[in-house]
Amino acid sequence: MKAMVLAAGRGERLRPLTDTTPKPLLPVRGRPLIEHLLVALAAAGVREIVVNLSWLGDQVRAMLGDGHGLGLEIRYSDEGARALETGGGIQRALPLLGPDPFIVVNGDVWTDYSFTALCRRDALAANDLARLVLVPNPPHHPLGDFALDGGRVCAQGGPRHTFAGIGLYRAQLFEQCEAGAFPLAPLLRAAAAADRVAGELHAGVWADIGSIERLRALDR
Repeated sequence: MKAMVLAAGRGERLRPLTDTTPKPLLPVRGRPLIEHLLVALAAAGVREIVVNLSWLGDQVRAMLGDGHGLGLEIRYSDEGARALETGGGIQRALPLLGPDPFIVVNGDVWTDYSFTALCRRDALAANDLARLVLVPNPPHHPLGDFALDGGRVCAQGGPRHTFAGIGLYRAQLFEQCEAGAFPLAPLLRAAAAADRVAGELHAGVWADIGSIERLRALDR
């Protein structure tokens, strides 16, 4: 199983911290945020990681290196000066991720979610394009993103939950996309409307580091 950690974003809402430090390297409990994710992925049995880079990407590469210190093999997808957004970044990295289903996790989340469930051979049904991890809606996102009905992700209906930024995907999800910058959410909504997205609700610890206040609260 391969995984991708999205680490190319500018982190505008975390300025001025991200003026000099890329968001995934901001410390939480004495360790860079991205390192928490990599340790969790390694604990689930993932060994090959792709990290995309853009804003201050050289710092990310210098800190992680080849990943051997964490028991991983890390390769990089460099997007240059302009990040390609979530969808475009994943599509660009597909040659590194290969033909089999792969995990993608946002580099700005902290969670106690065990990635083991996504590594199972039966985690993705034959006709499914994705499996998403959802969480209860946090205060800053009260309306949620998707509904969940019997293990199926629905673009409409309710109650709604928040996408955790953690998913298992097939490359076919991106096969109609042109190269360049584009978001992931419209692809997921379209696949969910076609009943091709599975899901699960994680009730444990989860936080996205979208503001300085949330970063400090998590660190406390």
